[in-house]
Amino acid sequence: MTSTRQIGWDLGGVHVKAALIEDGCVRAVVQAPCPLWRGLPALDKTLSELPDWARGEAEHAVTMTGELTDCFSDRTDGVGQLAAWAAERLPGHVAIYAGRSGFLAPSEARGRAADIASANWHATAALLARHRTDGLLVDIGSTTADLIPIVAGRPAAAGYSDAERLETNELVYTGVVRTPLLALSDHAPFRGRRTRLMAETFAHAADAYRLTGDLPEGADQQHSADLKGKSTLETEIRLARMIGRDRDEGSAQDWAALARHFAEAQLRLLHDAAAILLSRPDLPNEAPLIACGAGSFVAVRLAARLGRPVLAFTDILAGRIAGDPAWASTCGPAVAVGLLASGRDA
Repeated sequence: MTSTRQIGWDLGGVHVKAALIEDGCVRAVVQAPCPLWRGLPALDKTLSELPDWARGEAEHAVTMTGELTDCFSDRTDGVGQLAAWAAERLPGHVAIYAGRSGFLAPSEARGRAADIASANWHATAALLARHRTDGLLVDIGSTTADLIPIVAGRPAAAGYSDAERLETNELVYTGVVRTPLLALSDHAPFRGRRTRLMAETFAHAADAYRLTGDLPEGADQQHSADLKGKSTLETEIRLARMIGRDRDEGSAQDWAALARHFAEAQLRLLHDAAAILLSRPDLPNEAPLIACGAGSFVAVRLAARLGRPVLAFTDILAGRIAGDPAWASTCGPAVAVGLLASGRDA
């Protein structure tokens, strides 16, 4: 791609992320909710509400995870439809990121679906590998966490597909917004007792991190479990229901302690996965964790627990980011695929 203006896209099942790259520098980044499970019209609506630059003429580089949503018959169908949508709706040249196979034309997407499906992690790792020789990328988003070894200046994941990476601990299906608290633990401490949890999706990770004060501003773009508000009171009500109680049965300190329990439970899941990856003989003992995503604050804590140095995705790319670095981290794969497409990091 030779244009000085690229837009990197990450088409997800619940968010659309875009990054504007001009002359090899990230000028603007946006994330917007998109209920893709309702079908491609949801993607049209989200696109119509994005900033003007996102709909402008450019060299468009597209990665995706939205092929997983149940509006598609399978991943191949999802990849094909999303690639065709991008070719039709995005003005200018469109290239689809196929991870280990590089960039492809949208017309090739259906036949290369296995390379394209959910390869957004590969874009982030491939970009970082051009700046860091070794490290463990820890990209924690709203729904999932990618833990990708970078060895000798290249992405060194043992798995590639979602199924493979679930087996290799390189994909941990947990995030800081949408994960049901029931997926983090089956019990919790409350007022000196160990209580089982209600087997219901009364609350999500966003509720826990809202009470701990960790949830980044603007990161939670999804509705709450009960479709109600996100005030402290409403959040405490949802958390209390997880242990079969009403909010007035505990104090603010009790509910904050319960929130910290779930945050700790999530950290343990990530610790166990990272410890396995860091034990690989090809990953040097001094290799840092590279924190990325809306949940990068969790990655920082993970590094401290593991006794490893930590670098921020945005610090590594500081010279290439002119806009808000927090949003550049939240939209890491969109930033990465846009920069890779610009050719300035070759």
